[in-house]
Amino acid sequence: MRDHNYYVYVLTNKHRSTLYVGVTNDLGRRVAEHKLGEVPGFTRRYQLKRLVWFEHYRDINQAIAREKQLKGWLRAKKNALIERDNPRWFDLSADWEQQPKIDRGWASVEEMVEA
Repeated sequence: MRDHNYYVYVLTNKHRSTLYVGVTNDLGRRVAEHKLGEVPGFTRRYQLKRLVWFEHYRDINQAIAREKQLKGWLRAKKNALIERDNPRWFDLSADWEQQPKIDRGWASVEEMVEA
């Protein structure tokens, strides 16, 4: 059986005034899209670019169920969840490399390391 990775995540803006709950199969790519404003709609309109919480799942149905659960929560309950794991509301993706990976056409890992 193939490993699958799904993430339920929460974004906010610099003022913490708005939260967005989403689900994705590639958290790094999706956060980069939000930060670059490539996702039209709610997250771009409210400048939701700070990743403040996420959970990992292997099953998409569990991830979607969790996303729906969080979306049904009151703001205070979402705040408590974030503050349990990230009490200072740091942007958890702040030090992630957001640049796209470029395939240089190396034949092997050794050749890539030597470059």
